[in-house]
Amino acid sequence: MSAALTAEFVLLAALWGSSFLFMLLGAAEFGPWATAGLRVAVASAALLPVLVAAGHWPTLRRHARAILLIGLVNSAIPFALYAYALLTISTGVSAILNATTPLFGALVAWAWLKDAPGRSRAVGLGIGFAGVVLLSWPKADFSAGGTGWAVLACLGAALSYGVAASCTKRYLTGVHPLATATGSQIGATLGLALPTVWFWPSQNPGPLAWGSILAVGVLCTALAYILYFRLIEKAGPSKTLTVTFLIPVFAIGYGAVLLGEPITGPMVAGGAVILAGVALATGWARWPRSDNGAQSRP
Repeated sequence: MSAALTAEFVLLAALWGSSFLFMLLGAAEFGPWATAGLRVAVASAALLPVLVAAGHWPTLRRHARAILLIGLVNSAIPFALYAYALLTISTGVSAILNATTPLFGALVAWAWLKDAPGRSRAVGLGIGFAGVVLLSWPKADFSAGGTGWAVLACLGAALSYGVAASCTKRYLTGVHPLATATGSQIGATLGLALPTVWFWPSQNPGPLAWGSILAVGVLCTALAYILYFRLIEKAGPSKTLTVTFLIPVFAIGYGAVLLGEPITGPMVAGGAVILAGVALATGWARWPRSDNGAQSRP
């Protein structure tokens, strides 16, 4: 990649890494439902003028049903689950578990689209999920106030992303990404409207929480989508997908510096194993004894 595209790549990782920080600050006062609902509403408001100006409104209208439904799976559900999880686990752990998204994506594509991974990627799936066990096992406390449900929420969010990826591949191939991005945020906004109103906090949140919501909506969702699809167009999907490796680095750094979150040995070890598995499962790295046949993209 050129220096300019590399800078955009790093910026995208920094933005998505900061989303966990902003969601935590928002959810602390708004709660998970309102945090997720406001995030997608702000992103929709920011993306819609860009979509109209680019002339892709007709595309969104033609594929509205599929795009709006995918918005529920790709944004509404995972955003709410992460906002819930961040009430009890650190931003770093959440970001590391988020890095399992390509693993779930590969499994869903395998089970649903019959897109079987080659040997190298199959090994990567096994290694990645072993890393999940290593990271999650010390946190498997399902008592009141425990972190076990939060870990499951993060994994559920990653699974939701994986399902959405296969849905997009099956039903929206060839649709302009900006139409998909904008329409999915609108669909998520509609899906979360009632829970957002129902669970609205009894006390008005302060400026920090409101600022966090605006930041996660405009910067980490609307702007990040634009950067993401620009990188796919200019650098290709394979290189763009490796942003997965940088997101936890930024998230852990933000959490340690700004929130004083500890960086523990199990977090580093589990994260390293997960990322090694993701590298193999996405085809970014190859297992030494893997087959030489074509590898399917998760």
